[in-house]
Formats: sequence, structure tokens, C-alpha cells
Amino acid sequence: MTRPLSGIRVIAVEQYGAGPYGSMLLADLGATVIKVENAATGGDVSRSTGPHFLGKDDSQFFQTFSKGKQSASIDLKSPEGRAAFNDLLEGADALINNLRGDQPKKLGLTYDGVKDINPRLVCAHLSAYGRGNSRETWPGYDYLMQAEAGFMGLSGEPDAPPTRLGVSMVDFMTGTMMAFGTVSAILGAKATGVGCDVDVALFDTALHQLSYPATWYLNAGDQVTRLPRGAHPSIAPSQSFKTKDGWAMLMCQTPKFWEEFCRRMGRADLLDRPEFKDIPARRANRQLLSDTLDDLLSTKTTAEWLSILGGHVPFAPITNLDQALDNPFVAEIGMVEQVVHPDARDGTLRLLSSPIRINGERPKGRRAPKLGERM
Repeated sequence: MTRPLSGIRVIAVEQYGAGPYGSMLLADLGATVIKVENAATGGDVSRSTGPHFLGKDDSQFFQTFSKGKQSASIDLKSPEGRAAFNDLLEGADALINNLRGDQPKKLGLTYDGVKDINPRLVCAHLSAYGRGNSRETWPGYDYLMQAEAGFMGLSGEPDAPPTRLGVSMVDFMTGTMMAFGTVSAILGAKATGVGCDVDVALFDTALHQLSYPATWYLNAGDQVTRLPRGAHPSIAPSQSFKTKDGWAMLMCQTPKFWEEFCRRMGRADLLDRPEFKDIPARRANRQLLSDTLDDLLSTKTTAEWLSILGGHVPFAPITNLDQALDNPFVAEIGMVEQVVHPDARDGTLRLLSSPIRINGERPKGRRAPKLGERM
């Protein structure tokens, strides 16, 4: 397939999750992404992140974030390494990093530091708290952002301790923001011949994801709090419910779906109950509604309800990791792919496919490089 970023060259001074996730999206779409790694220190720290390893300086964690890339073993702090690095920059479209906020300037990775080498170079910086502020020297990780940006205060049951998301979504969202900002700036540089600095931060992205609850608080002083069953703050029913053998999520976000739900459940009588007559009434009687629907949904298994409601009412099973990945629909849409890897048990490694399709086709993946490997 023809990939939209074919011909774009990106140099990445990156490690661990957020930055590599973003540059992997660029690689999926056809960009040549070259990771700059210092072999003397083991390269990207995620190469040594367990518990599942793949030979020397490689792991399943590393493969998750760096598939489709190349690796250049360079010590940026040595004269020889810097010369080799500058050679890479001459033909590049972007230089990206996910270092601490004060490091890009010190290492000469800003636009001012490289514009004499390549004036059209885009320099993208992903850090914990951004550059040029009182926290630029602070280290930071996804979980800290979930804590301070309000995610944990909004997640979990009202009477339970604050709860983080089960995956590092702030890392992934910030990486995506970096990819988006980088491509946008490359388009601008191609038009003007002049590059720029692009900044994204974990904290900024996390705060931005507060979305409409932030708008409500900033303008109306309305503070969204944790609700039972992960319920939507405005709509009911829109939460998890018990079934005969587990849990499911039901989201009747519009009157149409509530009506369809009641009819398909054989309970059209619920439409005439004053406590449930419209969204404000259902929201005001959320506990009564929850108890009523628990009793109803507990009469059949999740799979039975899915066969009745699926495709007609927004309804989904609540799964564990194995159930989510073994779902036949995942295979149908091709969201798991096999890549050749010499150190995998059977010579292949199963990874998640790109979530982006080009002309209906997912870009085919390639394993992440060995340290210093130009593929």
C-alpha cells in the first residue's frame, strides 16, 4: 500500500512509552523513524523492561512501542556521536524527543540549536510538564498526571479509593498529540521552508482530556464527582449493570435508545412510569432505575442480552484482557498481526495492528529494530 507519510524522515531521541508511541504512529503511516540510542547505556530503557524478553537488548514491551523503526547507536555527548547525529539531521523532516523539559536546550535539540544544520527541521518536544515553566526540570509519568489532573478523582466507585485507569492513556494521548503536532508542523515547513519547535506535555494533555467536565466547572462551578457503576453524569441509564453471569455496559444516550431498549426487553411498561419518563426523571431516580434494570438484566447471560440488544441499543460486555483480545470481532477486523522476529518462540510475534486504515487497509507492521540496526 502507499502510505501517506512515505518519504518523511524522523529522528527520534526517545525512550519508554509516550514518545515511542507517537513516533510508532508515524512509522505505521510510512515515515522512516530512526531511534537514536546510546549502546553504552543499553539504548531505550524499554529494551530492558520485563517480564518478557526477546534475546539481548529486546523485550515484548519494547516491541510494543517501536515496531517499524530503525535504530542508530549514537552517543550524543561525544564529538563523534554528535557529528553522526548532525548528518542524520541534514536529510530529516523532524527531530522528536521525550526528554525532561530542561534537556532539549542543553542537548541542542531545539530549533535554535539545529536550524543552521537544517532550517526546515521541525523539533517536537514531549515532556512531563512542558518547557519554560517552573516545573520544566521535574520528572513525571502517566500515573502522576492521572493523579494531579483529576482522572483518579473521577474514576472508581464513590466509596472506594481514587482509581487510576488500567492503562497509561495519558502517555498514549500525549504521543498522539505529538504525532499530530509534528505532521502539522512538517506541512507548514514544506510550505515555508522554515521549521519550528512543537511542544506537548503529559500534564497539558491530561488536563485537556477533562473536556466537558472542565467546561462545566470553569463556567458553572459544577463539579462532576464519581458516580456508582461508572455512570454518565447527565444521562441515565448509562452505566454498568449486572447480568446473570457478569457485567455489561448499557448506554441509552437518546430517548430513541431508551424506547428501543424497553421494547426489546419486553418491558414497554417502563416507558409509562413517571420516574422514568424522560432523561431528567431517570437521572433523578438513578438508584431506582439501576435496581430495576439489575433485576431485569440478571435474568439472562451477557451473551444472551448481546444477541437481543446488539446493533439496536448501545450495549457491550464488560470483559477481562483475555476476553477482549480473544473476541472473534478482533480477528474479523484484523486488529492483531504477526511480525517476523528471530528471537520469538516460533519466529513470529503477535502485536496489535495499527488502528488507522488507508483505503480500507491497515498498514502492515514490522518488528522493532535490534540496538543499532538500520532495517
